[in-house]
Amino acid sequence: MTDLNEQANIAGAGINVAQRVMDCGDAGHILLSKRVADDLEHYRRWRPLLHDLGSCEVKHGATLGIINLYSDEIGNPEPPKKFKGDYSREEKPTAPAPAFRKSIAVLPFENLSEDKANAYFADGIQEEILTRLSRIADLKVISRTSTQRFKNSPDTISQIAKQLGVANIVEGTVQKAADQVRVNVQLIDAENDSHLWAERYDRKLTDIFAVETDIAAKIAEALQARLTGAERRAIASQPTKNTEAYQLYLKGRYHWRSLFAPGYEKVRDYFQQAVELDPNYAPAYAGLGLYYSFGAANGILPPPENWPLAENALKNALALDDTLAEIYNPLAGVELYYKRDWPAAEYAFRRSMELNPNFADTPHHYALCLALFGRNEEAVAQMDRATELDPFFPGLNLHRGRLFFFLRDYDRAVNEFARTLELHPGYPTAHEWFGDACEKKGMSHEAITQWCSALTLNGESEHARILEQTYAACGFDAAVRASAQKQLLRLNEKTARGDYVPAAHYLMVYVRLGDNEEAFSWLARTVEERNWLALQIKVNPILDPLRSDPRFETLLQKTFAETQ
Repeated sequence: MTDLNEQANIAGAGINVAQRVMDCGDAGHILLSKRVADDLEHYRRWRPLLHDLGSCEVKHGATLGIINLYSDEIGNPEPPKKFKGDYSREEKPTAPAPAFRKSIAVLPFENLSEDKANAYFADGIQEEILTRLSRIADLKVISRTSTQRFKNSPDTISQIAKQLGVANIVEGTVQKAADQVRVNVQLIDAENDSHLWAERYDRKLTDIFAVETDIAAKIAEALQARLTGAERRAIASQPTKNTEAYQLYLKGRYHWRSLFAPGYEKVRDYFQQAVELDPNYAPAYAGLGLYYSFGAANGILPPPENWPLAENALKNALALDDTLAEIYNPLAGVELYYKRDWPAAEYAFRRSMELNPNFADTPHHYALCLALFGRNEEAVAQMDRATELDPFFPGLNLHRGRLFFFLRDYDRAVNEFARTLELHPGYPTAHEWFGDACEKKGMSHEAITQWCSALTLNGESEHARILEQTYAACGFDAAVRASAQKQLLRLNEKTARGDYVPAAHYLMVYVRLGDNEEAFSWLARTVEERNWLALQIKVNPILDPLRSDPRFETLLQKTFAETQ
């Protein structure tokens, strides 16, 4: 007999306990003792399947804590009869498993500096500590993009921990004046609001990496995390000795998080200045690579000029430190979208997740790429993994919706886009994709409503008015064509100004106009542009009107033949 931990030769008392646990269940149940479940709780793949039933009285009046193991594919989610009637010592409904004991969220650090412009520094210290902790595989660490939701939150520590699905919370303050830094930090057990560890650091800015290392090490020790030698080296790293370069890097990260808000264009400048001050600063090169790669992949920057810049920056980062997980995620974009080399891209994804199992950006990106190759179950599993680590990030939730849209599961797509708008009510892109999913479900009125919201939020209220009025007067198809005609005029204006417009944007407009010949002309250009939009053609349902034409399949085969 072998148990779930692959330990052989279980006998005697162990078999007796197993038999008594089994006697508590009905057909289809997979029941575990609390002790076995506690062992499985250490493994992320098992945690979502564990559901606490409470206690059950067994032979000789003994009482055992029982856990029901089930998922959509295995087990029985119904409570056993013994837990519904008089046999249970404690009647309890099925409930989620308790938070993993070594799970943690690092909340935004409060900026106590007199100079409020130092907000970037407080945010940066929080992110640096979180990043060091996230490299420890024995910990579950929630992403910064989700913890940011709780900045200045009135919720209690216990409430925040419950929403994030963690057992422990780190909070702190940062005060910076000239080259002096004070960091106060505390680790809190969220269940009983008790302090597991706290410390105050008064140091010079030149000692900041030692402070970050000490905080991460002390937190790991307090949570009894097991660290490998590589993980100890990772949390003790000092990527630069140049404090000015470090502050420029933090400013780059700060503006990167703003993404399309005013100031986004400063991202490249800050990272570039950082590497000019310290040519051996690997994270700053990784930041530059991310800037160019993200822009080229997503239709923000022209691919021909920017892919080589991304590749060069990432190669520089790798040459300096090939253990940084954040290098490999944008590198996967270079390999797939630019070079069309899927095996190399998949290696980069896996290497990133190996180096930092808590870095949600990688499974998030990997999931979307897996869908391009028909590996749908793996895609959903990776997206679920990313969501577990980053549950409140609107951008990730938007891509959950996109994933289900590409998989043609429109019900789930609609639900995810609605959830995205709960997280970020003023998100025009979410409204746009929500409208696309409603269209595919035959919900014409809802589609028009969502598209009008997207246009209004983007400052195109006149366009929204035309769409709404045409729908009311002439119906859905006429409204879609009128909107596409307006979009075409806007794209032509941008092109005339010399702005970069992705070929895929013209492609989508001509599909909406029903002009298939012009659409095929732009489809060929889209494929040549080498970005994520080019590979989307395989899975995007909006392009369905073109799929019956042999030219579409020819282009598709040519494009994806290169990726093998």
